[in-house]
Amino acid sequence: MSAHPASPRAGRGGGLRSPARAGLPTRLPGPRLTGLGCGLLGAVLMPTLGFLDGLLPGSPPTVYGVLFLPVCVLAALWVRRGDLVAVPVLMPIAFALGLLPLGEGDGPGDRAMGLVTALATEAPWLYGGTLAAGMIVLARRVRMVRAARRRTAAGRNRPPG
Repeated sequence: MSAHPASPRAGRGGGLRSPARAGLPTRLPGPRLTGLGCGLLGAVLMPTLGFLDGLLPGSPPTVYGVLFLPVCVLAALWVRRGDLVAVPVLMPIAFALGLLPLGEGDGPGDRAMGLVTALATEAPWLYGGTLAAGMIVLARRVRMVRAARRRTAAGRNRPPG
């Protein structure tokens, strides 16, 4: 049975080539951040987003909460495999840092009370972002464990050579 000339399995014909065989990447490369890098990402982005949210008329903190979600997702996707556990820990800290520019009040006591109030009122966004990061990290970890088990099983099934 011969292969169809246009199929990828065709010999020298003008067949299609897989992306890997054509020299193209099979998936898009992504940045790989350490746990510290993810912490710095959050510590820079969230206060910046908090400051920009404070410039909006009426300063709705919901905008800040909505912007927290993609930061959590990106951090969970970009962190290195060895530092997966850091993201769900660091993102809530970054959320609290970002609320500092949104705080109102003159003295440190008023600022602290404003921060506590903002954390209480914006808790659903904080929990949602942390949960999203945790679920992505968990899925990546499960995938890593399954791949390691497959490699181990493939190594055991090899004939001695």
